[in-house]
Amino acid sequence: MLRLPRTFLTLLAFATIAVAAPAVSQVASSVPSSPATSTAANLSLSAPAVGSSSAVSTADVSASDGASTTSAVPAVTQTVAPASDNPNTIMWTPDDPPSGADATEPYQPIRGSLGSNIIGPQNVPMQQQNADLLAPPTTDHGTVANFKWPFSLSHNRIQTGGWARQQNTDVLPAATEMAAVNMRLEKGAIRELHWHKTSEWAYVLKGSTQITAVNAQGQNYMATVNAGDLWYFPPGIPHSLQATGDDDEGTEFLLVFDDGEFSEDSTFLLTDWLAHVPKETIAKNFKTDIAAWNNLPGDQLYIFPSSPLPEGAKDVVSPQGTVPEPFSFPLSQVNATQLAGGSVKVVDSTNFKVSTTIAMAEVTVEPGAMRELHWHPTADEWGEGESRVTVFASSSNARTFNYQAGDISYVPASFGHYVENVGNTTLRFLEIFNSDRFEDVSLNQWLALTPPELVKAHLGIDDATVAKLTKTKATVIGPSNPS
Repeated sequence: MLRLPRTFLTLLAFATIAVAAPAVSQVASSVPSSPATSTAANLSLSAPAVGSSSAVSTADVSASDGASTTSAVPAVTQTVAPASDNPNTIMWTPDDPPSGADATEPYQPIRGSLGSNIIGPQNVPMQQQNADLLAPPTTDHGTVANFKWPFSLSHNRIQTGGWARQQNTDVLPAATEMAAVNMRLEKGAIRELHWHKTSEWAYVLKGSTQITAVNAQGQNYMATVNAGDLWYFPPGIPHSLQATGDDDEGTEFLLVFDDGEFSEDSTFLLTDWLAHVPKETIAKNFKTDIAAWNNLPGDQLYIFPSSPLPEGAKDVVSPQGTVPEPFSFPLSQVNATQLAGGSVKVVDSTNFKVSTTIAMAEVTVEPGAMRELHWHPTADEWGEGESRVTVFASSSNARTFNYQAGDISYVPASFGHYVENVGNTTLRFLEIFNSDRFEDVSLNQWLALTPPELVKAHLGIDDATVAKLTKTKATVIGPSNPS
């Protein structure tokens, strides 16, 4: 998950597109029910380790002839010890120091009678932001990879007119399916004409970005993508990005690529290419004099300052026409599905036709509410937002992470997890998948659609609790005060 400012949670950015986008009435805001076709991974939920010393044998053996042995089905408590009643709540949040702690050193690896204070050097801001790593819940167990990366720790490439910083497997090795770039362009600045071996998906965080592209058939596209909207370019499609003059601060956006090893420094750039082609060849290709290329840049431009295109500027008319499906999507204009503790919008190839390798959900979670216990069966989840997340990686391995704005989270496919808002303001985050479809499995729904006797035999719950299970996905669970 990628963390955004407080109003944006699980993903680094939210974007808007405002040009030649499909009518909102054509956009489905509900989760598609058709199966996903991608390969991916997910995050995992916590599972307490249980000792085997309390197991009780209930086998009845026929002693008369030794011919048969039968075993009665044991109750849960006859097989393993009951789970602890310890609620394992978070010990503190960045805005809420632990009660009763030493005011001079409040953030310490202490949970109840466990742990002790740090007497060596301390990085207090990091301790403040990572309560569940420093003082983990007792349900955490075993070995789990790191699934958190703060963009604030990424090296920043600073240019005249903007900057770019990235996350890939170099800094987050577990994130094998997706990588990300956070980019800022000043007013009028240009991310030069370029293309990639991978797909490029984007969410605009602030301002407006003008995009242009041409496909292999010579059909072109031009649009202005606003805050909260999306764009997507398939592999190999040449394109450009420019901050419009709509906002004096320019624009900032999040880019996601469908390969964890992607590097922004390995982009195919127009100026970089021509700087490494003999000028005689360039002149021959374009049927000009060599002198026409006297001002050709001797190195790549990457990001450079310029003036915004005039208001009302139109794309070049192509004799081949425009692309059959738009490369941008007006997510900000889609009505969210309202839920008990938040809301959700889903965008994948069912409503954004060109986005065949990236699917996403924009989720809001109210204070005290949570994205329900779930997993994604075939796709890894990449996100950003401020929250508490426990990942279950099977075999009693579980780890809890805390995310703030600008942090990235990653959950491999099939890893159980939840996303809890432990703050005082609405959490907003993006769930992003390397897939053509959004797909998840709800724990609550799975149990509700399983024979009750099976569920009770596994979990030791009564009929009243079974009756509270929901046969439709809640997606977000509202705040509650369990006794």
